[in-house]
Amino acid sequence: MTITVHHLENSRSQRVLWMLEELELPYRVTRYERDPKTMLAPPELRRVHPLGKSPVIEDDEEQGASGARVIAETGAIAEYLVDKADGRLGAPPRRDEALAYRFWLHYAEGSLMPPLLLKLVLGRIPLMGRAATKRIQPMIDRHLDFVEQSLAARPWFAGDAFTAADVMMSFPLEAARSRAGLDASRPHTIGWLERIHARPAYQRALEKGGPYAYA
Repeated sequence: MTITVHHLENSRSQRVLWMLEELELPYRVTRYERDPKTMLAPPELRRVHPLGKSPVIEDDEEQGASGARVIAETGAIAEYLVDKADGRLGAPPRRDEALAYRFWLHYAEGSLMPPLLLKLVLGRIPLMGRAATKRIQPMIDRHLDFVEQSLAARPWFAGDAFTAADVMMSFPLEAARSRAGLDASRPHTIGWLERIHARPAYQRALEKGGPYAYA
């Protein structure tokens, strides 16, 4: 079995490499560079999936309608890999922690990432864009305060154990530290980032994925 990760530089797909390293599943990386003018994914990715975005994985052990199984969307990929690894890094057995796991697994892209992306896009628009980002920052701060409060009560997002929910939360919080005000004023969140960056699997994923601006 080999999983191919279609990996776009400085993107959500870094989490997929990290998760595969944590699970010790065999994989190979096909790298793509962003268009230097638009910073969008190259058109080659549309040959893998109609949306032309990363991450996308292909699993040659499973067959889809036209060849190797293709899975897109980071959260869907995370759940697929948990199943592939017989539940490792999945939901904890206790009910409360299992519910927390599912919440954070989906919160990362469903709630936290949209305002971060909106700030990035609007920040590239002269004058009006900069004014708009000032209205978005309070929304981001509310999310960051919520995350900080949650991590003050436990070391990992689902409780005492590291799970795929932590993998999913990595990219938005790394992005927030880079461009949306996450700093030492939220020590529990910064401490969590330091812990994930120190994990050997995270470091191996960096080596496999190439330059990554948010580590």
